[in-house]
Amino acid sequence: MRVYRARNPKQSPLWQCAHRHYDQFEELYPEKYQPRYGFLRPIIPEVVHKFLDCGNLERGFARIRCDHCQHEYLLAFSCKSRWFCPSCHQKNVQATARFILDHVLAPVPHRHYVLAIPRMLRPYFQRHRHLLKRLCALAHECLTKYLRTTLDCPQGVPAIILTLHTFGEYLDFHPHIHALVADGLFLREWPDSPPPVPTPAATLPPPAGPTFLLLPETALKPLEQLFRAKVIQLLVTEKLLPPERVQVLYSWKHTGFNVHAGEAVPPEAKADLEDLAQYILRHPFSVEKMTLESPGDLVIYRSKLNAKINRNFEVFTPTDFLAAVTQHIPDKGAQMVRYYGWYSNKMRGVRQRGRPPELVIRRPGVSPPPPAQLPAKRWRDLILRVWHVDPLRCPVCQNPMRVIAVIDDPRVVEKILRHLGAWHDRPPRPPPQGLPGPYTYEPCDDVDPMPDYENVLTD
Repeated sequence: MRVYRARNPKQSPLWQCAHRHYDQFEELYPEKYQPRYGFLRPIIPEVVHKFLDCGNLERGFARIRCDHCQHEYLLAFSCKSRWFCPSCHQKNVQATARFILDHVLAPVPHRHYVLAIPRMLRPYFQRHRHLLKRLCALAHECLTKYLRTTLDCPQGVPAIILTLHTFGEYLDFHPHIHALVADGLFLREWPDSPPPVPTPAATLPPPAGPTFLLLPETALKPLEQLFRAKVIQLLVTEKLLPPERVQVLYSWKHTGFNVHAGEAVPPEAKADLEDLAQYILRHPFSVEKMTLESPGDLVIYRSKLNAKINRNFEVFTPTDFLAAVTQHIPDKGAQMVRYYGWYSNKMRGVRQRGRPPELVIRRPGVSPPPPAQLPAKRWRDLILRVWHVDPLRCPVCQNPMRVIAVIDDPRVVEKILRHLGAWHDRPPRPPPQGLPGPYTYEPCDDVDPMPDYENVLTD
């Protein structure tokens, strides 16, 4: 097993871009970016400043020591910011995907759906971000109705995990829904609440197990049309979409609404299901696709070939890039991942308390995989899982290491880092450069100079 080496966040092009140009971005925002993206949401500077301190030993650290050979190293705190910090978000992706695989997904086939809206309607959701929650609810409503109508089962319970993405291939605002959906409906055959605990004088029969109805192969056009009608109705109800635009949307042969469904993934393909869960939880952008070019720190972002511009890259100024990536930071408290139906927190809790028996599937040949253990959501397990490196294995003697102290007092932090030669005295931040205004200042000799108060008082 390889030796663990702590990352150096300052080598990241994203960190360098934010560190050098974020102050300028804030100065330019009201005039240059607010007309396009709306006001600067308070969550943006909060998340960016936390990201700049992520992995910085000067903000605190844990001391990790080997009791056998006394080898020691310092582990810096992370910012734990999702949807902006690539490192912290990837940790959350790994942990959440494993949780979904081991504790949420039922042993039935699943399918990946994508529901997208046309370019014309995206600015409404960008300027009115509270509607993004409604968009998720509409996607759930449409998928539920589609499954129930196809299977002719009005009481069937869907099992859906929805993830809201606001980003496109080149960081444009492109709200769309990714859904990991059980390929059919559950028939709930026990009450909503678990039975009471039986007394010694009374016994209760075990509840009947659930049945899963598999979805046959069917067209997606009805789902797309239903989703289009629901989204348009939402914007009309909110008095955002004028009637003439509604007519335009309904008159187009290709309306821009799109629904895609992948192939059904069997329950025994656990690696494919985990990859799919990680995909729908992925970070809005990839630092590996990002390059800083001198002079001026122009950002070249490489991705798939864009047919409209006939190239596979986009060039941003540093502040343009920061404006593009920060618009995908969700508001504080916003839920980007939602669990519906059979996978909702309520129904999972009911089933856990009621201890339902084995699931019955009407098509033979599908059996549940053996239960797996959920690894603890700790940095050690995530590093082991991704990099196959144990950060608590001593690189000198290969014996286990342990955390002996957590240091967050600024005075103690500075004292330790100065002793190790790892403290960097930073010069005071220069004042921000003001933006050029409409006025210029020139010398003027036709006014009296300031009076000499000393002479006035002594005369």
